[in-house]
Amino acid sequence: MKPFAILLASVCLLPAEPLVWRIDSSHSSAHFAVKHMMVSTVRGTMGKISGTVAYDAANPSASKVDAVIDVAGLNTNDAKRDAHLRSADFFDVEKFPTMTFVSKKVEGSGNKLKATGDLTIHGVTKEVVLDIEGPMPPIKGQNNSMRSGAAATAKINRKDFGINWSRNLDSGGVVVSDEVAITIDVELTHAPPRQ
Repeated sequence: MKPFAILLASVCLLPAEPLVWRIDSSHSSAHFAVKHMMVSTVRGTMGKISGTVAYDAANPSASKVDAVIDVAGLNTNDAKRDAHLRSADFFDVEKFPTMTFVSKKVEGSGNKLKATGDLTIHGVTKEVVLDIEGPMPPIKGQNNSMRSGAAATAKINRKDFGINWSRNLDSGGVVVSDEVAITIDVELTHAPPRQ
């Protein structure tokens, strides 16, 4: 076999690089839910999400997630509570305006994946596992771009991240539970290279 043919064959056998998708901030959102006084669930949203997802459908283990969420933009539809959540009692957004997730391992197949990675909140980094539904099969968007979507969920203990404020109730229990449920919905976009 000629050297050029050997080189070409070798290149063809190399694993394909995962396709890099950008998180579309205007069509993505992060939600949280936490028990209040052990009787009701308070739900809220965080601010803008940005980042990238490198995804290889043929080899999900080669995939990578790198996301940033604006904590200062949190909203629970109550201005007084939102101000308290942004304060040093909770997220301390003046010092820690964002939270980040960087995956270290992706497992699974089809549209059911698990991404294990480092979640950083309030300046503290802990390993968490995101249960991911998706990415959905891509569709063609405007300007020949491709679009896809995915949803991720996890439950964390806020005290693991140094967010400790609460008060004990006379009847037992606490004002704010430790467990927080997180849901992240993202729309992903990939633009073809310019000709």
